[in-house]
Amino acid sequence: MFVLAYAAGLLTVASPCIFPILPFVLARAETPFGRGGLPMLIGLALTFAAVAGLAAVAGGWAVQVNQAGRIIALVVMTLFGLMLLFPTLASRAMAPVVGVGLALSDLADRQATTRATFGASLLLGVAMGLVWAPCAGPVLGLILTGAALRGPGVETSLLLLAYGLGAATSLGAGLLIGRRLITSFNSSMRWSGGLRRLVGAAVVAGVAMIWLGADTGLLTRLSSASTNRLEGLLISALNVASGAKAERASGPVAVDALPVPLNALFGKQPWLNSQPALEGLRGKVVLVNFWTYSCINCLRTLPYTRAWAEKYGKAGLVVIGVHTPEFAFEKELGNVRKGVSALSISYPVVIDNDFAIWRAFGNEAWPAFYFIGADGRVRHQAFGEGNYDESERLIQQLLGEANGAIVSDKGPALHAEGAQAAPDDGNLRSGETYLGYRQSRNFLSPGGIRQNSRTLYRAASTLPLNYWSLAGDWTVGDEFATVNQTAAKVAYRFHARDVHLVMGTLDQTQPVRFRVTIDGAPPGAGHGFDVAADGWGSVSDERLYQLVRQTGPVGERTFEIEFFGAGVRAYAFTFG
Repeated sequence: MFVLAYAAGLLTVASPCIFPILPFVLARAETPFGRGGLPMLIGLALTFAAVAGLAAVAGGWAVQVNQAGRIIALVVMTLFGLMLLFPTLASRAMAPVVGVGLALSDLADRQATTRATFGASLLLGVAMGLVWAPCAGPVLGLILTGAALRGPGVETSLLLLAYGLGAATSLGAGLLIGRRLITSFNSSMRWSGGLRRLVGAAVVAGVAMIWLGADTGLLTRLSSASTNRLEGLLISALNVASGAKAERASGPVAVDALPVPLNALFGKQPWLNSQPALEGLRGKVVLVNFWTYSCINCLRTLPYTRAWAEKYGKAGLVVIGVHTPEFAFEKELGNVRKGVSALSISYPVVIDNDFAIWRAFGNEAWPAFYFIGADGRVRHQAFGEGNYDESERLIQQLLGEANGAIVSDKGPALHAEGAQAAPDDGNLRSGETYLGYRQSRNFLSPGGIRQNSRTLYRAASTLPLNYWSLAGDWTVGDEFATVNQTAAKVAYRFHARDVHLVMGTLDQTQPVRFRVTIDGAPPGAGHGFDVAADGWGSVSDERLYQLVRQTGPVGERTFEIEFFGAGVRAYAFTFG
């Protein structure tokens, strides 16, 4: 992962998303590298690692703080560019702004190549780190997803730093090459005259691109084609994969017979339904299920988990659900309580909002199952959907060992409807797609996504498979997109039997009506559990809604949902 992170950082220099900060690097081309270029690149790498790590593990407040930091940094960088363009501005700013002004005016002065200070260059690098938005390709996605799941830690910080250092290395090489080119172009010109003003204009243009959001919109889309494939090849070559979502089951696999951290279940976390006593688990077979109530893969395992709890409870099986949230709304106890009730879960569920239990078990995925024998040790674990017969035989085996007798599998039949029903894997060609900018991909509305900014979007004229667009008045945040005005739409080109959308409203007491179409027509018999045949439905609670379940042949279709009210939050599409 460290090699991969560093290599992905190196690749960013070949991507258009690096363009806005290149002028700042070239502006330091004639300063001594130890006092100019090096501290600037160190500041860039360290600040990027700190900001990205904080955003991955903290809440919305971190995003707001970072937005304020970006504005301050952009003001500083704009002033830096203007000083290069207008030397008189530098001399005037030097007097009232002793610290920053002196540093910036030194950068703009003709004699800056000999008087550049380490601190001034580091300050510029910090500002660049606050505004640099690298292309969020597969490698950075792996790192940030791991950070969100495992929480803050040395490994996450070092991986992000490795990514930043990779980018700094390639930018440093460009800086050294730029120095030679400038020297050979006209060694007597230095930073005076036309060349200095040209660099200043480029700096101001780079800042303008960041102000206008081009670094996270147009340039990111252009960069995806040039870097994502290379990063994918790197991931395959180094055999690195993400365990964030386990859509396919690995099946029960043996693990080392180490004491299971059952005591991690009994901290200060709240419980739903009931709370078993730690002493009461001694001598019992325990099945620990990590899940979250809007995860489609988790929902499809629930019919089996409920059935096992009912079948084998009298024989000594204790099922415990560990609810570890993916989205912020899944941290609200009231939302989880509603979800547990609606899903007919009667076994104990512990709330793991801070991922403490997740980390104590060393877990890697939703959904995950840990099979704990009567001796209190993890005997097997399984990730994802499927292999249910094998898991049930394992439960019977562990109960037989505990009871000294064969355990019957007679019991209630499975009950699965709506999103909990099994997927149509043979026709599944579309994957989970997030509408928040932090993990979004394949967005095609003209102009791209404007982060945290109320925007009137236009629908894409055509949508290739697995691409989507917005139309109407939306604000796209890091985790979800919010409808600001009625008649807002989302369109998606998909290939699957089922379409689900995780969504909810700001005011859950005021449902918002919506209408679904497939290829421009009502779904009819292909409507989902939460939609009528004419395509109408309503959204209130924050959860997963099943919008389409086709009954006929499955092929490429265009899905569209239109909202007739404000305040809807749309999080992610999933398919089945």
